[in-house]
Amino acid sequence: MNFDISDLGNQAKYRLLNGGVTPRPIAWISTRSKVGVDNLAPYSFFTVASCNPPVLMYTQITPRTDIHKDTLKNLMETGECVVNIVSSDLMDMMNATSASLPIDESEFSHVGVEYSASQTVLPLSVEESPVRYECRLRETFSIGDSAGSGTVVLLDVVSIYVRDDLYSDGIIDQARIDSVGKMGGDGYYIAAEYNELGRP
Repeated sequence: MNFDISDLGNQAKYRLLNGGVTPRPIAWISTRSKVGVDNLAPYSFFTVASCNPPVLMYTQITPRTDIHKDTLKNLMETGECVVNIVSSDLMDMMNATSASLPIDESEFSHVGVEYSASQTVLPLSVEESPVRYECRLRETFSIGDSAGSGTVVLLDVVSIYVRDDLYSDGIIDQARIDSVGKMGGDGYYIAAEYNELGRP
């Protein structure tokens, strides 16, 4: 079956993109508001944009309600965040932090997420996250302004935490990192088997 984009509504386009580009890594992003409220929210439109300089990228999709998550607002005001990688044992808590809370309530305390102070930025780090990227805002740009459009956010990585048992000989142990991928709808992907293929 082939779909002509010009014939599709916003929800149909979202489902075809969200359901086919899978599994996607999850950026569990912690920020702090300018009045000191700690925020934590997951984003699955996320990847590496550049290695030199080290830059991460995520997209905040404009919701149908036009009420954005607090992450982008906090980033625009303070310029700092932590991208926490989600392992399978953190999945339930990560999902719980996607709930809409009042702007003065922290997801850390609402869900009971353990945290630690970050090394170079003010936002908290998720204590149990196996890999964490402390970042400063590089730039944002919007792709449209209607529901379903996106704001692309580029983040300069300034510090990286890797759990000791995952790091050896200059690399992160991919067979043990246990990172979770986002599928379409309410689906998540947990790697049941790790395989390596040498590049030709």
